Amino acid sequence: MHRPFLYYITDRSQFPGDETTRRRRLLEKISEAARVGVDYIQLREKDLPARALEELARDAVCVLEDEKRRAANREQRTAFLINCRTDVALAVRANGVHLRSDDITPAEVRHICSIRANGPVRLIISQSCHQPTEVQHAAAAGADLALFAPVFEKKDSPQSKAAGLDALHRACQFQLPVLALGGITLQNAAACLEAGAAGIAAIRLYQENDIAEVARKLRNL
Repeated sequence: MHRPFLYYITDRSQFPGDETTRRRRLLEKISEAARVGVDYIQLREKDLPARALEELARDAVCVLEDEKRRAANREQRTAFLINCRTDVALAVRANGVHLRSDDITPAEVRHICSIRANGPVRLIISQSCHQPTEVQHAAAAGADLALFAPVFEKKDSPQSKAAGLDALHRACQFQLPVLALGGITLQNAAACLEAGAAGIAAIRLYQENDIAEVARKLRNL
């Protein structure tokens, strides 16, 4: 079994303090995640207008580049993705973009990237999926990975019906890596991997804990 992919989704609103403090804490957490080799970081600050999101994304890119320089003798492979905004991802030279289930398609993103005036680029594309059939469609449309959610009921969102492990297992039958998302803890992560998930995506699991410790435990499952 391959080492599970680790996918950290940001939410600066969970940090205490004013906006400046939350932003600083978020960049520190991004740095921490890159330092321990988290595979993907998705900047998911949905409340920010495009200009503010781009500014924060540029700061995050600088943080990741600093970590890459410090990693001189070891591989630094964290991919940085922007939630929904392909334009911002291209502007800051992020590694990829994450799409909602009702967003434009991966094929449309590929087209946008192919007609850039200064040359085509290839973005990593992850896509939110809530049913196994949506994973099948994402794979056919050219996504690189799917985030299947919510696997478990989330305490802060009980109205979101949990898909469950059986649905996760069915979602993992297509030719696309599927990462489990939604109510994931260190206690139930192993069940997700046993169901076929290629990795674990989360906000709180990474953001509210010592990422190094979380990464170590997930990789040892």
